[in-house]
Amino acid sequence: MTNKIMDKQSVLVVDDTPENIELLRQLLRADYVVQAAVSGRKGLEIARASPQPDIILLDVMMPEMDGYEVCRRLKHDSATAHIPVVFITALDQTGDEANGLELGAVDYIRKPFEPVVVKARVRNHLALKRYEQGLEALVRERTAELELTQQVTIEALATLAEYRDSETGGHIKRTQRYVRALAEYLSQLEGYRTVLDEESIDLLFRCAPLHDIGKVAVRDVILLKPGALTPAEFEEMKRHVLYGSKALEVAEERLGSSSFLAIARELILSHHERWDGAGYPHGLRGDQIPLPGRLMAVADVYDALISRRVYKPAFSHRRAAEIIRDGRGTHFDPAIVDAFLVLEGEFERIANEFSDDMSSLD
Repeated sequence: MTNKIMDKQSVLVVDDTPENIELLRQLLRADYVVQAAVSGRKGLEIARASPQPDIILLDVMMPEMDGYEVCRRLKHDSATAHIPVVFITALDQTGDEANGLELGAVDYIRKPFEPVVVKARVRNHLALKRYEQGLEALVRERTAELELTQQVTIEALATLAEYRDSETGGHIKRTQRYVRALAEYLSQLEGYRTVLDEESIDLLFRCAPLHDIGKVAVRDVILLKPGALTPAEFEEMKRHVLYGSKALEVAEERLGSSSFLAIARELILSHHERWDGAGYPHGLRGDQIPLPGRLMAVADVYDALISRRVYKPAFSHRRAAEIIRDGRGTHFDPAIVDAFLVLEGEFERIANEFSDDMSSLD
């Protein structure tokens, strides 16, 4: 019996006339849990409480607060806006139905009540609500599946790039977190709030592992060379940003453009550009460089400095920070360097937590 009651949908009747409440209760009690309120204020209180009603039958003409005002408040409150409202009104009233529907009500029921009509209206609106909730749940489930598939694909591609260059063990995870830390800090500053919202920061975090994906196309003799590259070899190495960008361009041609692919391409193609225009592949200068690339430039260089390579030892955090600071306004965006200097401790913490000795892709 208890489970049956819990499975029933609930109806809230808001009417200042007890006789109307009792009539509707008798009509609906066999199929629904019926709650009642004799004033608009009490109705709002019940609607906001847990568990919330599944539908509200709302009298139009009530003292102190009429049904239109109750409906307005319900629909302006995100906690109750989803509850369908059906106005109940007397035949001799000249209430503005259009006004009620514009406020967000889904229907009107006329007094005196016709039992068959009342039951049918309530049943139909509750069935529609359940259908909409099912669709929303399905969309959320599919979205979660797509996001998981996307993230797994990113990590697989990033792992492939990492296998080509085994000395960069925790580089992917560290740079992801450096970029997120910088973006979250900048998002609090004027001029960045609109471009670095929560969704954009999440996309940056998820795209960051792809920044060196183009290295899979670089010859081993250059990528794995245990020493300094010749000028000609360095020119070939620099092409990894073009290789990576081209791979995503092909994906865009097949899948269509998306914010994810757009940010990933910007990040891949521009993270070796320099603020003074001396970078590659296009020699962009200042704000011509997309923000994802400017963020990744600081994250990538800092991590390269603190990491051991076949051609150099690992620098200390202090020395790496000095080099980043010295590159302010030449190599790096000044605002991002300023953010880095504020976040030095966080960078060092991330570096220690995801050090090459301990890191691996999940």
